[in-house]
Amino acid sequence: MLALMARLLVVKATAGADAPERCSQAFTVASTAAASGVDVSFWLTGESAWFALPGRAAEFELPHAAPLPDLLDLLLESGKVTVCTQCAARRDITPDDVLPGIRIAGAAAFVEEIMGEGAQALVY
Repeated sequence: MLALMARLLVVKATAGADAPERCSQAFTVASTAAASGVDVSFWLTGESAWFALPGRAAEFELPHAAPLPDLLDLLLESGKVTVCTQCAARRDITPDDVLPGIRIAGAAAFVEEIMGEGAQALVY
């Protein structure tokens, strides 16, 4: 049933290793939706911005949670992954630094996505 819905799920991760359960929840919900055929846009903000860099997701550990690199790969294959412009700038992350397929965009792009018809936004 989920695959038939023509909606966009926008998930914003605001936490990284500083709040591992919240971070994992964002990745898990977004990747589960993407695996179910839902159109997903996943935003890395705050400390989660670090996961846009090669190898950083592999450093994340949380017992009983799916490996972050697997979830990120799924999102890159089937959805859209974006790093917040200001969050990237605060961490000196540039477009040349991020994994292939990840874009850097700002609040205007986020607002455009969440205000689209049928869009649903979740913030973790």
